[in-house]
Amino acid sequence: MSQDPAAGSPTSDAPDHPAYEVLRPVTAAAGVVLAANPSGMTLDGTNSWILRAPGQRGCIVVDPGPDDAHLDRLREQGPVELILLTHHHLDHSEGARAFSAATGAPVRALDPELCLGAEGLRAGEAVGAAGLDVRVLATPGHTTDSLCFVVDGDHSVLTGDTVLGRGTTVLGDHHGALGDYLGSLDRLAALPDGTTLLPGHGPDLPDASQTARDYLAHRKQRLEQVREAVRRLGGEPTPRQVVEIVYADVDESLWPAADMSVAAQLAYLRESWS
Repeated sequence: MSQDPAAGSPTSDAPDHPAYEVLRPVTAAAGVVLAANPSGMTLDGTNSWILRAPGQRGCIVVDPGPDDAHLDRLREQGPVELILLTHHHLDHSEGARAFSAATGAPVRALDPELCLGAEGLRAGEAVGAAGLDVRVLATPGHTTDSLCFVVDGDHSVLTGDTVLGRGTTVLGDHHGALGDYLGSLDRLAALPDGTTLLPGHGPDLPDASQTARDYLAHRKQRLEQVREAVRRLGGEPTPRQVVEIVYADVDESLWPAADMSVAAQLAYLRESWS
């Protein structure tokens, strides 16, 4: 689960995605293969990222995505040295076990339960493979195990569902999700200007730090709307009661996605008021 389809979102002038299952080079070290699993929550589909230093045959695959023919397309990209997961949601991780079995590559993630043939990742760790050093950035909020990967020397960062190429992300249902998420956005905003953003869904964007600042501004605006709805409703309204006000102009079929984000915002506000 990724996009909050009910939320306002930063706009992008990035090019449209290519055809499904075709490698599209994006930076000197990163290319993307788009999985054919489009939906209201995955945008055009899941971006599986192929990382390798120039001149290297081996590669790192980030988020192999669904367990279907998509994995065959990823295997065609060359010897796989390592599989990384940005978080546990199935649209990113479902194919990891089968892909590991097919390629012999270990799987690493923050959650040791998702790892195969390797230990769990640690915040701040530098992972070396395919001629690259990939730095692990802990970015909880969308999920407790969400990670971003900074590709040193490539001026790029893979953001999973923490920041999307279009739209805004759904917050997790864990306690403190919004506070976690705002801190994660601060960490991304501190990256050098011009760091290319390589998201889990949607098009790549030219400046991760600016996009994170845009996300922060959007979250603060949405938080104020929720605060005003609580004032109007009085007492302790449910997330759905707030959604009915804040997202009144959005199709009701999209409200369940907004429920999760509003629940996190209400918890954040209640803690600030206590």
